[in-house]
Amino acid sequence: MLPPRTDLVSDAKRRAMRGQLARDTKPEMALRQELHRRGLRYRVHVRPVPELRRTADIVFTRAHIAVFVQGCFWHRCPEHATSPKANALWWQEKLQRNVDRDEDTAERLAASGWCVIIVWEHEDPAAAADRIAVALGRGRS
Repeated sequence: MLPPRTDLVSDAKRRAMRGQLARDTKPEMALRQELHRRGLRYRVHVRPVPELRRTADIVFTRAHIAVFVQGCFWHRCPEHATSPKANALWWQEKLQRNVDRDEDTAERLAASGWCVIIVWEHEDPAAAADRIAVALGRGRS
């Protein structure tokens, strides 16, 4: 459980945080457009394993490939992660839970025979699509 919030967040910051999209983000849409341009077809925002209450952003069901497009802030990108100074302990615990959940999801999907591909929001969509195409056995397109 998170510790209680100790700071007062401005209305502008609160609106900005609530405005964060959970799906159909710009990086996700750019990757989907690139995959579609290459003729790769996929499902969007489905549970790869129905019993697991976690959805992948892009799923290739026949190939058992689940793609997660992750934001650098929310998922603690190794290159670009930042930590808010206001209410630092609360944010540290919140973001660590996201990382722990991501790892748990990847482990559970791998145990069920799925290949998990993580694409960070800062990655070039064409390069990420290349990695996915290789996993699909299609090489570079």
